[in-house]
Amino acid sequence: MGSNKPIWVTGLMSGTSLDGVDAACLLTNGVDIIKFGSSAYRPYSAVEREMLQNVLGKWPAASGLEPAAALILAAHLEAVAQVPAGELIGFHGQTLSHDPQNFRTHQLGDGSELARRAGVAVAWDFRSEDVAQGGQGAPLAPIYHWALARYKQMQEPVAIVNLGGVGNITWVDARLPPEQGLLAFDTGPANAPLNDFILKTTGQAYDADGALAASGRVDTQVVASFMRHPYFARPAPKSLDRDGFGDMIGLVAQLSAADGAATLTAICVAAVAASLALMPVRPKQMWISGGGRKNREMMRQLEMKLPTVVSDINAIGLDGDMLEAQAFAYLAARVARGLPTSFPATTAAKAPLCGGKISLP
Repeated sequence: MGSNKPIWVTGLMSGTSLDGVDAACLLTNGVDIIKFGSSAYRPYSAVEREMLQNVLGKWPAASGLEPAAALILAAHLEAVAQVPAGELIGFHGQTLSHDPQNFRTHQLGDGSELARRAGVAVAWDFRSEDVAQGGQGAPLAPIYHWALARYKQMQEPVAIVNLGGVGNITWVDARLPPEQGLLAFDTGPANAPLNDFILKTTGQAYDADGALAASGRVDTQVVASFMRHPYFARPAPKSLDRDGFGDMIGLVAQLSAADGAATLTAICVAAVAASLALMPVRPKQMWISGGGRKNREMMRQLEMKLPTVVSDINAIGLDGDMLEAQAFAYLAARVARGLPTSFPATTAAKAPLCGGKISLP
């Protein structure tokens, strides 16, 4: 796998929003995107989602992880079975805890067992080495964003925003090598606290189309108070745990369901807007990916608050649902070639390094 010949890789992603497993096929040599392939989605049931929520925050030595680990393995195998077999699988696992300040991160899932059961080599454990070397271990998609901007032949800096459970952003100038043309960091909370609030107050898994938030009023004092959190003053790069801001539902507990949804949506947007101040040059475009782009109220607020062109990434011909799964396919190819997967300006690692390891069937 050490050659620069393009290979078909299947990337797998189960994010902090706990909605399901994405699988996406990518033909790549670890530098260039040659072709996009098939994709599939294996959703979690309400019972499965609750099982995973119950183990969030746990570390490897904790008891009671076995059922959740078995679920992760089974769900990922089912996702893999829905797409054509490739030569390599990129397996992120399920993040339960992330604490880079204390040099630790925990993604539940055994890549060696996945390789054995799937009969395909698996690249996995992408974050541990970066964290061990003093990096944030996240975000890891920026090098793929650089490849996407090259694929789209961008001749100006752009920003790619992923609104999953946590928001993250990559500033990328594809005319430069990755060591010079990337800056990345987590912007702040995104769908996770909003989804948790919607589930608690309405019993629904998320705010479909942002309809509830659109019917409410933003409590601007809550938003302003939240944005004084020290995290937003920290320089980039920086990263967050899913629940890094504590009990965000408590921030809006005194509000109606509609006003609470509107306010949590506005917090996500304010965090993205604040990210512009950390960029070397204001991007001419912002491409929005992840589940947040399907929230019409969130997109409306982004378009209103951001002083640049804001686009759903699907509108420029890319797949916002599968971007992160594609990213781990691309990262797997880089691990196979021994190429860096993170950089000082993306995770604060001291030098470019290749995270991840490969398990053979």
